[in-house]
Amino acid sequence: MTKYDVIVIGGGAAGLSGALALVRSRRSVLVIDDGTPRNAPAAAVHNFLTRDGVPPGEIYALGRQEVSGYGGEFADGTVTAARRDDDGFTVELADGTTYRSRRLLVTTGLTDVLPDVPGLVERWGKDVVHCPYCHGWEVRDQAIGVLATSPMAVHQAQLFRQLSDDVTLFAHTAPELTDEQWGVLAARGIAVVQGKVEQIEVADDQITGVRLEGGRVIPRQALAVQSTARARADFLVDLGLETTLVEANGVEVGTAVKVDAMGATQVPGVFAAGNVTNPTAQVIPSAAAGLMAAGGLNYDLITEETTLAVAARSS
Repeated sequence: MTKYDVIVIGGGAAGLSGALALVRSRRSVLVIDDGTPRNAPAAAVHNFLTRDGVPPGEIYALGRQEVSGYGGEFADGTVTAARRDDDGFTVELADGTTYRSRRLLVTTGLTDVLPDVPGLVERWGKDVVHCPYCHGWEVRDQAIGVLATSPMAVHQAQLFRQLSDDVTLFAHTAPELTDEQWGVLAARGIAVVQGKVEQIEVADDQITGVRLEGGRVIPRQALAVQSTARARADFLVDLGLETTLVEANGVEVGTAVKVDAMGATQVPGVFAAGNVTNPTAQVIPSAAAGLMAAGGLNYDLITEETTLAVAARSS
């Protein structure tokens, strides 16, 4: 069985960026990807200098081409387990295929868990959005709703208010607003609708409104939702690597794999980058994190090789 210097698990922005740096450093690299990047539902990537408006699939296809041009290899599949062996790691795919490497770079991203409201999942990445920087321009000047499930919704409403004069906060399941929050929303002209949301109304492939329990419908053209970001990292359990909770202003927003500044995890030889370590990272910072982790990983290999070389010379 071929033993690679590095197996990169995940072929999105972080994984491909890391793989590119590694193959350019003459490392043997295998990228394993299941073809389900976080931004797959989105029509385009934004805030990516020189690539703004390009569909995610096009960017990843170009990245694969660049990595393979330097000798990088690819395998399609889902990694279900990773184990340490005598001198490296073995990863196993869902179909039973196994691969071996000296190091691992985990860039599997995350899963966005949405509130249990009918209609949200189907419109996710279209007119149900979460990030004003990723999708805000596309819903500018529209009638925007903000679905509140936590105190973070007030912050989200303020961000989308920058993009439209017509923003409504749906209180839904969020805690009662404080006097300060009421004052902030009133000062910015953000309407508040009390009551639990029952479902999202859609017609002609477009959101038309938000239906409350009891039947009242508030016309809306787009809806902002705070998802819960769950790191795709269950397969790392056998290595003793678990995810940690991520909070923002005291509110849980998801889970992530903890890494240092160079992408190293607490498990020697395992590095990670991108959304699996940072739920808020867009495509550019994810790619940058992949590059940084590749640098740390490559030097980790160099350190090992140098130690072996010195020992061999001394013997």
